[in-house]
Parts: sequence; structure tokens; C-alpha cells
Amino acid sequence: MLMSQSLKSPFAKPIIFVACLVPMAVLIWQAFVGDLGANPVETITRDTGDWVLRFLMITLAITPIRVWAGNTAIGRFRRMLGLYCFFYAFCHFLIWFVADHSLDLGDMIEDIIDRPYITFGFSAFILLIPLAITSNNAMVRKLGKTWKKLHKLVYAILILGIMHYLWLTKADYLEPGLYAFIAVILLLQRLPGRKKKSVKSRTLADVPLSTKAKFSSS
Repeated sequence: MLMSQSLKSPFAKPIIFVACLVPMAVLIWQAFVGDLGANPVETITRDTGDWVLRFLMITLAITPIRVWAGNTAIGRFRRMLGLYCFFYAFCHFLIWFVADHSLDLGDMIEDIIDRPYITFGFSAFILLIPLAITSNNAMVRKLGKTWKKLHKLVYAILILGIMHYLWLTKADYLEPGLYAFIAVILLLQRLPGRKKKSVKSRTLADVPLSTKAKFSSS
């Protein structure tokens, strides 16, 4: 109850907005003091890529949390978190395009074709673009039911992002494996049967105890 009330506070959104910028602020500070390691570009690229997956998974976790915990207030942050996912994805792409390819479009396209993990990652980024563009109230009203269908691309984006991470990993698969495990859990929560069961469980939980007693005695 306390958590739900806190999320409804008018200060909740600004606080979470600023909190989502902390990873980027940390990277900028590390760059300023020269604390990015032997390969700064690789560090920034890796960290921004990690935060793309994290924000994507946090965004997808909102619906299960809302259903199972009955916390409807958390839903108001989903769009903002999704846009932060795109923000970090754009930074991830821009660093790769500038640092690795010096803004050479031809060289970039060749890299996308030749290296599968780049293909997966770039495909995920391209699919994120229409979701970011349509993440405003005007587009929601304009697209109507099509908006929900379009935003189901997020599932494909998650799979592509996991494939991108797994494919580029050469030795230690623990972290990408953990991301893959969480992704599977989040996707399983979207299965039609699971959704109906969740709704039924929440409905039964909301029934007063006196009413449940009548049902059990009948």
C-alpha cells in the first residue's frame, strides 16, 4: 500500500526520470576522470548496451508486477522507461557508428551483413524506432488498436537483443545467460493461458473473505 501511494506521488515521475539518467552520468564522469579502463570505447559501448537490455526488461516486467501485486500505479512509468530504453540504444548505436566506422555508411552496412551479432543488434535498434516515435498520447489516439499491435514488436526486440548479446560473447556466458533466463520468464508471462490465470487469481484475491467462505461451503 505504501509503495503504491509513493508511486502515485507527483514527485515520483521526476525522481525516476533523474534516476534513469544516473548510468549515463556515471559514464560521463568516468570519461572525465579517465576511469574507463584500457579501452574506453569498448567500456562505453558495453555499458550502454547493458542498460538497453535492463531498461527493456524493466519495462516488460511492469505488467506482471501490476497483475500479480495489484499495483496499478506502476503502469504510469512504462512509457518513460521504454523511451529510456531507446535513449540508451541510440547512444549504443551512435558510439558504434562513430567510433568503429567513422560515420562511414557503406562500412557500417558491410559490418551489419558480415557479422551476425551486429545484424541482431541493428535489427533490434531499427524496430525500436517506430515504438519510440509512437510513444506519445497523440499517436496512441491516432493509431487506435493498431498501436497495441505495433508495440508487440517489443517481444521481437527482446529476443534480438538477447541474441545480439549471446552471439558477441566469446567466453563468459554467465551474464548473457542470466539475461536470457529473465527474458524467457518475461515472455512466458505473456502466454494467453498465463494471462487468463493471472487475471483470475487477482479477481479471486479481491473477493471478500466472507464471500469466499460462502463459496467454499456451497
